[in-house]
Amino acid sequence: MALIKSISGIRGTIGGAAGDGLTPIDVVKYAAAFGTWVLANTQNNTIIIGRDARISGEMVSKLVAATLQGLGINVIDLGLSTTPTVEMAVPAKNAGGGIILTASHNPKQWNALKLLNNKGEFISDQEGQQVLALGDSESFDFAPVTKLGQYSTDDTFLQTHIDAILALPLVDKAAIKAKNFRVVVDAVNSTGGFAVPMLLEQLGVEIIEKLFCEPTGDFAHNPEPLPENLREIAKTMEKGSFDLGIVVDPDVDRLALVNEDGTMFGEEYTLVAVADYVLQQNGGGNTVSNLSSTRALRDVTEKQGGQYAAAAVGEVNVVTKMKETNAVIGGEGNGGIIYPELHYGRDSLVGIALFLSHLAKTGLTMTRLRNSYPNYFISKNKIELTPEINTDEVLKQMAARYAKQPVNTIDGVKIEFDKEWVHLRKSNTEPIIRIYAESESNATADHLANKIIGDIREIISK
Repeated sequence: MALIKSISGIRGTIGGAAGDGLTPIDVVKYAAAFGTWVLANTQNNTIIIGRDARISGEMVSKLVAATLQGLGINVIDLGLSTTPTVEMAVPAKNAGGGIILTASHNPKQWNALKLLNNKGEFISDQEGQQVLALGDSESFDFAPVTKLGQYSTDDTFLQTHIDAILALPLVDKAAIKAKNFRVVVDAVNSTGGFAVPMLLEQLGVEIIEKLFCEPTGDFAHNPEPLPENLREIAKTMEKGSFDLGIVVDPDVDRLALVNEDGTMFGEEYTLVAVADYVLQQNGGGNTVSNLSSTRALRDVTEKQGGQYAAAAVGEVNVVTKMKETNAVIGGEGNGGIIYPELHYGRDSLVGIALFLSHLAKTGLTMTRLRNSYPNYFISKNKIELTPEINTDEVLKQMAARYAKQPVNTIDGVKIEFDKEWVHLRKSNTEPIIRIYAESESNATADHLANKIIGDIREIISK
């Protein structure tokens, strides 16, 4: 069993002893902490909640809602929803914050409380530390019986979200409809199972093959949208009857695409393709992704005359950098699209609408579109260290060893070599350094990663 307390929320496996898993006691404690923080910092007594379809969701939702009511907070419950839908609902309903009940791509035994500020964006590191401190000290002041919060539901906001997407100037509904796209959707038995088809139908897509679209929460495969977990949709696409496949994770903030022949478009390239479309339509602009994302985004940005900037890993860091650089689009290489014209949050639904507009306007097949982009490969590795090794010192020495190269130290150490790079980050939960390397072939990416691993071993052996 596990309970992980981080700045973005409280995540854990359901069951076990309090403090070891995400038990009802832990849910109540940290819901109370966040509610207390919202009241103190916004003087606003309304919080939006919503959840993905995982099996524990209804139980956790009831605990959260009742706890917030106990603090005198009014709760608006969107019920089964998506992360971006809850994010948009918070400012739309003038709430003081939001809680999304989802463990994202984690397996079904996990759940989490993800915490949003009054802008509908993930709370910052400093704010997260304040919430955790409140939880650990249990400094709560519950309301008297005459001042308990009210509870209400709203199952209409997903349509509001879709309406806002359809109204975007760069979403070309007519072009999409004219193409008569045939689409397969894999929603891993969560809320994307109704949200994605609902969007597609309103975009004019008439042929939709649904895989694992019943929102039972009993995930049909590992919910992380990686190639090894997407065998069923690949088999369906291989039959040659469909134009593209769409895969979302349980809370619909990560988007992966499958080509017409069953091969993977590449999760890293979801953002690249959508950004390319936005930049073309806007006549350029700035972009942001995190340090572990493909260089291809930088290439397409500079080709359109814009500037690319890298942020530390984590959505809140990407959003901060996007605001600093006035980026027109950004996100993360895990299929997370952030389109500020709609809102500052990863949103698969707007990603789908923009991508289909792009595909329709180019007239290309998925494979031809993918082949139009620079081809890079990322090698993902890790090296385990003994607990007594000072990981920060190892990273510091690695930065010094490669000081003649461009080095970025805002989040671990990223070293650039012409069009290749390697990114070293320490784990926050175990004595591990993660090593991501990118090059124009798998072999050279692996070679670069192994060279860096050898350097680390040399440093720790001294």
